[in-house]
Amino acid sequence: MDTTSQNIAFHDARKQTPQEVWEILNTVTDPEIPVLSVIDLGIVREVHVENENVEVIITPTYSGCPAMDFIGMNVRKALLESGFEKIKITHQLSPAWTTDWLTEEGKERLKSYGIAPPTSKTFDLDYLKNLPVPCPCCDSMNTKLISQFGSTACKALYQCEDCREPFDYFKCH
Repeated sequence: MDTTSQNIAFHDARKQTPQEVWEILNTVTDPEIPVLSVIDLGIVREVHVENENVEVIITPTYSGCPAMDFIGMNVRKALLESGFEKIKITHQLSPAWTTDWLTEEGKERLKSYGIAPPTSKTFDLDYLKNLPVPCPCCDSMNTKLISQFGSTACKALYQCEDCREPFDYFKCH
Protein backbone atom coordinates (compact mmCIF):
# COMPACT_ATOMS: atom_id res chain seq x y z
CA MET A 1 0.00 0.00 0.00
CA ASP A 2 1.50 3.36 -0.99
CA THR A 3 1.63 6.35 1.39
CA THR A 4 -1.35 8.07 -0.24
CA SER A 5 -3.52 4.98 0.23
CA GLN A 6 -2.40 4.70 3.84
CA ASN A 7 -3.32 8.35 4.48
CA ILE A 8 -6.76 7.91 2.94
CA ALA A 9 -7.34 4.69 4.85
CA PHE A 10 -6.32 6.44 8.07
CA HIS A 11 -8.55 9.39 7.22
CA ASP A 12 -11.56 7.15 6.56
CA ALA A 13 -11.06 5.35 9.87
CA ARG A 14 -11.58 8.47 11.97
CA LYS A 15 -14.48 10.85 12.39
CA GLN A 16 -14.47 13.75 9.94
CA THR A 17 -15.04 17.14 11.56
CA PRO A 18 -16.22 20.53 10.27
CA GLN A 19 -13.04 22.11 11.69
CA GLU A 20 -10.95 19.81 9.52
CA VAL A 21 -12.93 20.94 6.46
CA TRP A 22 -12.50 24.63 7.38
CA GLU A 23 -8.73 24.08 7.64
CA ILE A 24 -8.64 22.47 4.21
CA LEU A 25 -10.75 25.28 2.73
CA ASN A 26 -8.27 27.82 4.08
CA THR A 27 -5.79 26.40 1.53
CA VAL A 28 -8.13 26.93 -1.45
CA THR A 29 -7.34 30.24 -3.13
CA ASP A 30 -9.46 32.58 -5.20
CA PRO A 31 -8.50 32.15 -8.89
CA GLU A 32 -8.71 35.90 -9.55
CA ILE A 33 -6.84 36.98 -6.38
CA PRO A 34 -4.53 34.07 -5.49
CA VAL A 35 -3.34 35.66 -2.23
CA LEU A 36 -6.83 35.21 -0.76
CA SER A 37 -8.24 31.92 0.43
CA VAL A 38 -11.95 31.30 0.07
CA ILE A 39 -12.05 31.74 3.86
CA ASP A 40 -10.30 35.16 3.65
CA LEU A 41 -12.76 36.14 0.95
CA GLY A 42 -15.67 35.21 3.19
CA ILE A 43 -17.54 33.20 0.57
CA VAL A 44 -17.72 29.99 2.63
CA ARG A 45 -20.94 30.35 4.59
CA GLU A 46 -21.29 26.95 6.24
CA VAL A 47 -19.72 23.51 6.46
CA HIS A 48 -21.78 20.46 7.36
CA VAL A 49 -20.27 17.06 8.08
CA GLU A 50 -22.55 14.11 8.70
CA ASN A 51 -21.14 10.59 8.66
CA GLU A 52 -19.11 10.52 5.42
CA ASN A 53 -21.03 13.38 3.76
CA VAL A 54 -19.54 16.85 3.52
CA GLU A 55 -21.50 19.89 2.35
CA VAL A 56 -19.82 23.25 1.76
CA ILE A 57 -22.10 26.24 1.22
CA ILE A 58 -20.55 29.10 -0.74
CA THR A 59 -21.86 32.52 -1.74
CA PRO A 60 -20.54 34.35 -4.82
CA THR A 61 -19.08 37.81 -4.42
CA TYR A 62 -21.33 38.84 -7.32
CA SER A 63 -24.34 37.04 -8.75
CA GLY A 64 -23.04 35.32 -11.85
CA CYS A 65 -19.39 35.56 -10.77
CA PRO A 66 -17.48 33.56 -13.42
CA ALA A 67 -14.99 32.26 -10.85
CA MET A 68 -17.57 30.38 -8.75
CA ASP A 69 -17.57 27.19 -10.82
CA PHE A 70 -13.77 27.12 -10.71
CA ILE A 71 -13.82 27.77 -6.95
CA GLY A 72 -16.32 24.93 -6.49
CA MET A 73 -14.05 22.59 -8.47
CA ASN A 74 -11.03 23.61 -6.37
CA VAL A 75 -12.96 23.09 -3.12
CA ARG A 76 -14.01 19.62 -4.28
CA LYS A 77 -10.44 18.81 -5.41
CA ALA A 78 -8.92 19.89 -2.07
CA LEU A 79 -11.42 17.80 -0.12
CA LEU A 80 -10.92 14.77 -2.38
CA GLU A 81 -7.14 15.06 -1.98
CA SER A 82 -7.67 15.10 1.80
CA GLY A 83 -9.62 11.85 1.66
CA PHE A 84 -13.19 13.12 1.64
CA GLU A 85 -15.32 11.36 -0.96
CA LYS A 86 -18.96 12.36 -0.56
CA ILE A 87 -18.87 16.08 -1.24
CA LYS A 88 -21.70 18.48 -2.03
CA ILE A 89 -20.99 22.10 -3.01
CA THR A 90 -24.05 24.34 -2.60
CA HIS A 91 -24.23 27.84 -4.06
CA GLN A 92 -26.30 30.18 -1.89
CA LEU A 93 -27.27 33.62 -3.17
CA SER A 94 -29.06 34.92 -0.09
CA PRO A 95 -27.97 36.66 1.97
CA ALA A 96 -25.90 38.38 -0.68
CA TRP A 97 -22.16 38.49 -0.09
CA THR A 98 -20.77 41.71 1.32
CA THR A 99 -17.24 43.02 1.67
CA ASP A 100 -17.92 42.98 5.41
CA TRP A 101 -17.29 39.22 5.17
CA LEU A 102 -13.64 39.72 4.13
CA THR A 103 -11.34 38.80 6.99
CA GLU A 104 -8.96 41.43 8.35
CA GLU A 105 -6.08 39.20 7.27
CA GLY A 106 -7.64 39.06 3.82
CA LYS A 107 -7.78 42.86 3.64
CA GLU A 108 -4.09 43.03 4.57
CA ARG A 109 -3.27 40.42 1.92
CA LEU A 110 -5.16 42.47 -0.68
CA LYS A 111 -3.12 45.56 0.17
CA SER A 112 0.17 43.63 0.07
CA TYR A 113 -0.85 42.29 -3.34
CA GLY A 114 -1.42 45.83 -4.63
CA ILE A 115 -5.23 45.95 -4.39
CA ALA A 116 -6.77 48.57 -2.13
CA PRO A 117 -9.16 46.83 0.29
CA PRO A 118 -12.69 48.17 0.77
CA THR A 119 -12.81 51.33 2.87
CA SER A 120 -16.50 51.66 3.63
CA LYS A 121 -19.73 49.70 3.66
CA THR A 122 -21.43 51.88 1.05
CA PHE A 123 -21.49 51.27 -2.68
CA ASP A 124 -22.81 54.11 -4.77
CA LEU A 125 -21.11 55.29 -7.97
CA ASP A 126 -21.38 58.98 -7.05
CA TYR A 127 -19.93 58.17 -3.64
CA LEU A 128 -17.23 56.02 -5.24
CA LYS A 129 -16.09 58.93 -7.43
CA ASN A 130 -15.40 61.02 -4.32
CA LEU A 131 -14.19 58.22 -2.08
CA PRO A 132 -10.70 58.71 -0.70
CA VAL A 133 -9.01 55.39 -1.46
CA PRO A 134 -5.49 54.99 -0.09
CA CYS A 135 -2.90 53.83 -2.57
CA PRO A 136 -1.76 50.29 -1.66
CA CYS A 137 1.76 51.11 -2.91
CA CYS A 138 2.56 54.35 -1.05
CA ASP A 139 -0.47 54.92 1.25
CA SER A 140 -1.17 58.32 -0.34
CA MET A 141 -4.77 59.51 -0.20
CA ASN A 142 -4.16 61.57 -3.35
CA THR A 143 -5.87 59.08 -5.69
CA LYS A 144 -8.50 59.30 -8.40
CA LEU A 145 -11.06 56.98 -9.94
CA ILE A 146 -10.16 56.03 -13.52
CA SER A 147 -12.90 53.48 -14.20
CA GLN A 148 -15.71 52.01 -12.13
CA PHE A 149 -14.52 48.59 -13.35
CA GLY A 150 -11.02 47.26 -12.84
CA SER A 151 -9.55 43.89 -13.80
CA THR A 152 -12.80 42.23 -12.63
CA ALA A 153 -16.34 43.48 -11.98
CA CYS A 154 -15.76 43.49 -8.22
CA LYS A 155 -12.96 46.05 -8.51
CA ALA A 156 -12.65 49.68 -9.65
CA LEU A 157 -9.52 51.13 -11.27
CA TYR A 158 -7.78 54.00 -9.50
CA GLN A 159 -4.51 55.86 -9.98
CA CYS A 160 -2.30 57.42 -7.35
CA GLU A 161 -1.45 61.03 -8.16
CA ASP A 162 1.73 60.86 -6.05
CA CYS A 163 3.46 57.62 -7.10
CA ARG A 164 1.48 57.52 -10.40
CA GLU A 165 0.76 53.80 -10.03
CA PRO A 166 -2.60 52.48 -11.24
CA PHE A 167 -4.28 50.05 -8.84
CA ASP A 168 -7.47 48.11 -8.31
CA TYR A 169 -9.82 48.96 -5.46
CA PHE A 170 -11.98 46.11 -4.15
CA LYS A 171 -15.41 47.76 -4.29
CA CYS A 172 -17.65 47.83 -1.22
CA HIS A 173 -21.00 46.17 -1.32
